Amino acid sequence: MEWIDCLNQAIRYIEEHLTEEIDYECLGKAACCSAYHFQRMFAYMAEVPLSEYIRRRRMSLAAADLKCTDEKVVELALKYGYQSPTAFNRAFQSVHGITPSAARKTEVPVKSYPPISFKLMIKGVEEMNYRLEQKESLRIVGVRRKLRKKLEENFEIVPKMWETVAEDGTVPRLTALMDREPSGVLGISFCQEPENWNYMIAVSSGQEPPEGMEEAELPSRTWAIFSGEGECPEAIQELERRIYTEWMTSSGYEYDQGPDVELYLSPNPQQAKFEVWVPVKKK
Repeated sequence: MEWIDCLNQAIRYIEEHLTEEIDYECLGKAACCSAYHFQRMFAYMAEVPLSEYIRRRRMSLAAADLKCTDEKVVELALKYGYQSPTAFNRAFQSVHGITPSAARKTEVPVKSYPPISFKLMIKGVEEMNYRLEQKESLRIVGVRRKLRKKLEENFEIVPKMWETVAEDGTVPRLTALMDREPSGVLGISFCQEPENWNYMIAVSSGQEPPEGMEEAELPSRTWAIFSGEGECPEAIQELERRIYTEWMTSSGYEYDQGPDVELYLSPNPQQAKFEVWVPVKKK
């Protein structure tokens, strides 16, 4: 199935389950990828986090219910997955700027967020430097932290983790262990197993992990490797956005299940040089 079709299939799944708890793992399967990867793709394509999109869609339907039915606020709260009217009121006001009670009045305007639909758009005004490489499995040593199921929460966890390893001396300890290619510090998201999402900051090494660190394996894959530079994390996030919105839509390749890899080639965060490795396979 084409990548855009997979995204739209996932949107249909969301629409069919707006009054139920939406299982992100089922959503990932609908999009033919992991739940983690779908959240990343969605955020880059839609320019809004998946959880916020779902909240807006639910509150759009709730506003229509308030205008057109006699359902009580407490009933609507339960209908759209909120355990209390207070939580529902808070979500409703965050979207519409008014309370559910006020929205019942005919003359009071509310907002409507229609279902998103993805279409192929060919861009490419700016060049993208990349290469394709088949790499054997790679032994890595580093520190690991568990990730959460909602991607936007991890956008706080991962930068804080980098701050910590930069301040507590972990980075020079890691670079001292580096004795194999690639030469640089790796940031790796392991999110293929539904109940075991984690992030590692590591290096390629054949040495035994010292206390406080562990070893892992980066599996054999074909990687599309993109080069970039600039102030991080903004520069690397922009490169990733372009990979999924421009390159992936017209490259003849599709995402293969595997870790997402960032390789930092220089330590200067103000003008970092880096690579983004995306596991791919031929369509």
